[in-house]
Amino acid sequence: MVPLQGIRTLSELSFGDEGDLFLLLSAKESATTRAGQPLWLLTFRDETREIEVAIWADSPWFETCQRDWKIGDFFKVRASLRDSRWGPTLDIRKIRPVRESDREAGFDPAKYLSASPVAQDQLYDELRKLASERMEPSALRNLTEHILEQERDTLLTLPGSRSYHHVYPGGWLEHTRSVAEICLFLADQYHRQYPDLQPPLDRDLVLAGGILHDIGKLRELDCSPVQTAYSADGALLGHAILGRDMVREAAQATGLSGERLLRLEHIIVSHQEAGENGASKPPMFPEALIVHYADAIDTKFAIMRRILVEDRGDGPLTSDRNLLRHALFRGSGQVAD
Repeated sequence: MVPLQGIRTLSELSFGDEGDLFLLLSAKESATTRAGQPLWLLTFRDETREIEVAIWADSPWFETCQRDWKIGDFFKVRASLRDSRWGPTLDIRKIRPVRESDREAGFDPAKYLSASPVAQDQLYDELRKLASERMEPSALRNLTEHILEQERDTLLTLPGSRSYHHVYPGGWLEHTRSVAEICLFLADQYHRQYPDLQPPLDRDLVLAGGILHDIGKLRELDCSPVQTAYSADGALLGHAILGRDMVREAAQATGLSGERLLRLEHIIVSHQEAGENGASKPPMFPEALIVHYADAIDTKFAIMRRILVEDRGDGPLTSDRNLLRHALFRGSGQVAD
């Protein structure tokens, strides 16, 4: 075991290392084992990464956790990092709430409020420009701009998801800008490649769908600086249906109607994988197919990046206990000639 080295971050720990850490409790759920024993599933995070910890019924921290530990609380923790069947976790040796005196050791609560690496205002402005400068004047453009203008303040802090990808304030904007740019690239590519397509590829519909595909997350997620949870509407309906509802409401205010509105609604309800991921229909025309795959590649690329950044193993492969459920190859680190 590596000796203690003062206050460390989660990303600095390798398996077997023990360190003192300042951590934020960002999620807490009660659960039971297969044998019916209670446990708490916790998520701690610092400015570098987050990690899940199980507090079992026989843990010395179980009763204190149940009674006193609250989401949004900060702790000073002495723990070692180890790999478990569910992925990296911490074995806690000591834990207590942070004190004012901990600031002298470098504790700063502002570090734990993660956000997109790109400024939210910049992301929002770039997304607005995609709508205002890359779409032709139409009711479709009016609807897209109307929603972005109406929801600006919330979009600046909205995460991309609760726990899957872009899970930080501004994550929705970061993901959506990327999806919209991918949509434009693919729409231009296939418009050139298949000029005989009937009906012709609707480039503006692809872009509007890319911008609005996840707009229902405004109603699906309840967010605070330290926690994102599902709203009742989100849990019962999901963001695809809620997004279609928002588009229908905006259509009444902006005059979009007819088949173009129907196609935009279909893009929103079909953009995810079918089944448990939420789509009620598969993509049924080319514009919907483009948005579906633009969303999928950006989502999975963000997840893959997160795994490669956070996995602390030594070998050429990461652990397979991650959101993708398979190992990633990072190589030997040697550069070939």
